[in-house]
Amino acid sequence: QVLLVESGGGLVQAGDSLRLSCAASGHTFRGYIMGWFRQAPGKEREFVAAITWSGDSTYYADSVEGRFTISRDNAKNTVYLQMNSLKPEDTAVYYCATKPLNTPSYDYWGQGTQVTVSS
Repeated sequence: QVLLVESGGGLVQAGDSLRLSCAASGHTFRGYIMGWFRQAPGKEREFVAAITWSGDSTYYADSVEGRFTISRDNAKNTVYLQMNSLKPEDTAVYYCATKPLNTPSYDYWGQGTQVTVSS
């Protein structure tokens, strides 16, 4: 059974940094894309960033481009989201998710970690 566990969320001030981690287990993730999504109160869940198995390709939402960096350590089955220059509008529950490369939707999701950015 696939299990994704996020950690690293918290309460920070605008301009601060946080690094989220997502540890994956229960499956061989070779070839899988790992992604980060977020959902703010009263809003729909939105894409934040994604990375391919090799790490050669990364994708970002326009709202976080240049501030957030996604990376992965395949030896540890862990994906990271380094978040710099945080803004109050980054406040949300952050979820990691994974899917095989050539499938349209993410199959597996973590339980989420709260990130709160105060102004």
